[in-house]
Amino acid sequence: MRQLVIAERVCLTAHILSKAFGLAGMLLVLPHAEIILNLSQVGESAIELSMASGGVVDIILGTVAVSIYAYRMLGLGPWLTFMLPAMFISLGSELLGTSTGFPFGDYSYLSGLGYKIGGLVPFTIPLSWFYVGLSSYLIARSGLKVAQKPSFGRHIAAIAVGALLFTCWDFALEPGMSQSSLPFWYWEQPGAFFGTPYQNYAGWFGTSAVFMTVAGLFWRKASIKLERSQLNLPLIVYLTNFGFGAGLSLAAGFSVPVLLGLVLGVVPAVALWFTSSSTPSEVAIEPVVQEVSVPSVKVILK
Repeated sequence: MRQLVIAERVCLTAHILSKAFGLAGMLLVLPHAEIILNLSQVGESAIELSMASGGVVDIILGTVAVSIYAYRMLGLGPWLTFMLPAMFISLGSELLGTSTGFPFGDYSYLSGLGYKIGGLVPFTIPLSWFYVGLSSYLIARSGLKVAQKPSFGRHIAAIAVGALLFTCWDFALEPGMSQSSLPFWYWEQPGAFFGTPYQNYAGWFGTSAVFMTVAGLFWRKASIKLERSQLNLPLIVYLTNFGFGAGLSLAAGFSVPVLLGLVLGVVPAVALWFTSSSTPSEVAIEPVVQEVSVPSVKVILK
């Protein structure tokens, strides 16, 4: 188990650093790429490699970190029963969206996020739906104390809040990723909300709510109780990914979507983390039975 913890922390740290370097590269290096290109062949190769595979490595690192965390904290069954529905349902929505325009709108992916499944959707996209989706759902579920006070209403609320947190990530992400100097996708018909169709956010909320509902059904008999300290990784992952999108969008001049994501996503996520249980898990302690040897005493009766 110690090796898993180390691997999880290494991948999480590398994921955060990848986000930071990626943001710095897109905001500082790309606008002045000619300076680095003129320095040496090494600089040119570094930029080409970063642009070609930086996003892919970043998403894979986040997926591995959250997968190890989920295996350790939730167990093999709950991890897989969230990851598989999240990946397959989101991939189905993305393939449908890039083919028909439903449920997100008319859009297409550009290069930069890896091999495209069916020539339409980068394989990294379902991975990002999984690891940010799980982080959002766990924060909502734990903050609303679904495991401590299970009820139909709390389960529904956890799904709704988890889907909202996940959608708020896209408020920060969408303008920067589609309208920056290096876009990763583009809209065939730009929408009314700072270039993004309102339909896109409904699609994000609906898709994430569906796979969170499926996971909730699988988890209905599982006892998943996470303390506040055990939610640190999901919160860090959520804030890191939100921060990356917010940085891109703010640099492109889109402050309103970022502010909306902060108010509806980041603030509730931190509040839910804070209100989650901080009581240490109960540990069953077996009574200690100490055997004392007593020398045998023979009594002779006359």
